[in-house]
Amino acid sequence: MNMNPPPVNSQPIEFVNRLRQEAAHEPTPVSTQAPTKETQIIAIYGKGGIGKSFTLANLSYMMAQQGKKVLLIGCDPKSDTTSLLFGGKACPTIIETSSKKKLAGEAVSISDVCFKRDGVFAMELGGPEVGRGCGGRGIIHGFETLEKLGFHDWGFDYVLLDFLGDVVCGGFGLPIARDMCQKVIVVGSNDLQSLYVANNVCSAVEYFRKLGGNVGVAGMVINKDDGTGEAAAFAANAGIPVLAAIPAHEDIRRKSASYEIIGRPGTTWGPLFEELATQVGLAPPVRPKPQTQDELLGLFSADTVGRNVVLEPATTFDMMGRDDLVKPTLEVIYDAA
Repeated sequence: MNMNPPPVNSQPIEFVNRLRQEAAHEPTPVSTQAPTKETQIIAIYGKGGIGKSFTLANLSYMMAQQGKKVLLIGCDPKSDTTSLLFGGKACPTIIETSSKKKLAGEAVSISDVCFKRDGVFAMELGGPEVGRGCGGRGIIHGFETLEKLGFHDWGFDYVLLDFLGDVVCGGFGLPIARDMCQKVIVVGSNDLQSLYVANNVCSAVEYFRKLGGNVGVAGMVINKDDGTGEAAAFAANAGIPVLAAIPAHEDIRRKSASYEIIGRPGTTWGPLFEELATQVGLAPPVRPKPQTQDELLGLFSADTVGRNVVLEPATTFDMMGRDDLVKPTLEVIYDAA
């Protein structure tokens, strides 16, 4: 009988080591130089599912119909920013495309990652597969690729960046932290969680302003507005204007669900997005006034948010079913010299 152990396959070990080396590699810092063209770069933040992609698809479409040259960049790992713009079709992401090109020994070109519809240019940065990497790090690598493709020389009137707001890592805060955009717009609704996220974005803007940054908040877009007024009250308290209030209307919900652009001139909802496009272009960046948690809760009724709940301290008996046990400490206490 052969008692020798089977040979160890070294390929998995080499693969793991290669992944570790790649993970340990720090990416090249993203350039913070100003664009060479007169371009407004605007970062749009909001809670996941609040309607950023819906808002941006219709906004960018309307801007293009008004004669503006617009680039829409999806910076959400879900890669769904351009789905409405392209009728539900998946747009190849920069990260996925660059990985495939790298394996093939080829360079990424603009036509590999940038696509257009009716005058709107659009692309998705993308992100790693679930459990296989950091979404924020993917954002950084994505912008590296954009710069290699000449991002700072592109002649757009507007570049709209769609960022997930309920993530606080450095990659998602990149436009604010490194002055990569001139202003920020938050998308929210009349619910506590979306306003909590909007307030976090305002806090990030104010934090980097104190460090010498120049990015400000141009305003808020209220999506799925049911008229209860909490989002408008937040905007007023934070010192930022409401750029548009998109109603919670069944027609909008149905058309959006079927990937239909409603921000078209001459349609029912066209004037709403025409006004939004104008406001987005003209609204100046301002320093917001972030709210405290209690101030946010104060926007809602006590019954809604549980503001009347009293914090009751727990005891050891609650946790263990018996009274406190006093155990001698093993800490060494030295006499004062």
